Amino acid sequence: MYRLTEVGNVAGEGAQRKAATRSPDGPAKVTITEIAREAGVSVPTVSRVVNGRSDVSPATRARVEDLLHRHGYQRRPAATAERAALLDLVFNDLDSPWAVEIIRGVEEVAHEAGVGTVVSANHDRAGAARQWMTNLRARASDGVILVTSVLEPGLHDELRRLGVPLVVIDPAGSPATEAPTVGATNWAGGMAATEHLLGLGHRRIGFIEGPPRLLCSRARLDGYRAALDVAGVPVEDELIVPGDFYHESGFTGCNRLLDLADPPTAVFAASDQMALGAIEALRRSGLRVPEDMSVVGFDDLPEVRWSAPPLTTVRQPLSDMGKLAARAVLDLARDVAPPSPRIELATELVVRASTGAPREA
Repeated sequence: MYRLTEVGNVAGEGAQRKAATRSPDGPAKVTITEIAREAGVSVPTVSRVVNGRSDVSPATRARVEDLLHRHGYQRRPAATAERAALLDLVFNDLDSPWAVEIIRGVEEVAHEAGVGTVVSANHDRAGAARQWMTNLRARASDGVILVTSVLEPGLHDELRRLGVPLVVIDPAGSPATEAPTVGATNWAGGMAATEHLLGLGHRRIGFIEGPPRLLCSRARLDGYRAALDVAGVPVEDELIVPGDFYHESGFTGCNRLLDLADPPTAVFAASDQMALGAIEALRRSGLRVPEDMSVVGFDDLPEVRWSAPPLTTVRQPLSDMGKLAARAVLDLARDVAPPSPRIELATELVVRASTGAPREA
């Protein structure tokens, strides 16, 4: 199971990491951070050895145990009950169905590993990220999965100092650290959606873009542009309108396209929610989908199979992305490097009833 929290509302959860000390008459104190540095492993790995957990390789366990013995580390009798294993899953916002799909994937892997999940959202509030970091220290988290969000460089440095591994899903811009990233083939998906419409005979294809700060948004737009270029169809700036992945911007963007002197015959929205907003705009304008205008989305959320008409879209495996990110961060916590710093899962065009040939002029 997972705990759903708002940043700033979680305080004092879990036990603080305890500094280990030598016996009272010993000459010096030693912390698990120092043990981890000398062993060449993460702080959570040393903590797992101290707490007697099994998810540490025999070679690593032997190296850490040897250092603990040499430094005279005193295990606390109740160490194994001091804290639960936890992953932090951090979103910018939680008001989207795709967030639920990612949570589902992370939770499945975490549950199998006996690890709890704490889900947070920062909502771009001032100071929210630093409050989250304070809460994370209190929880003594084993790892962090960051979704389409940005942490200040100083907070990335703090995660490294604490020895807490980080994995990023759909990074916003170039990742500020060497953290592994998980995503989908957004460029290929954008190209496939546009090629589908071109293959039906459409030549004026509108595009409702996502937030330009996100790499996935820019890749979908680049795929749209590439498909038009390959087909010899000019890219017209007036057919590209801004959006933010949510229903309202799809509704507004589609109305903006309808207001053109020569409206498009098809619309490719960079998210399913925007595609559903576009369909509503067409309905209110007395237009039919796909008879008057075809619509394609991106995500393949469960709800779009039940839209009217069912939505043609590009499926990105959101739940699988969550699973991969969870496995990667748990591996990093065990000092196992991922096979690649960038993992991309394939997208797939799913054709349903919202697309068809353009109406005869």
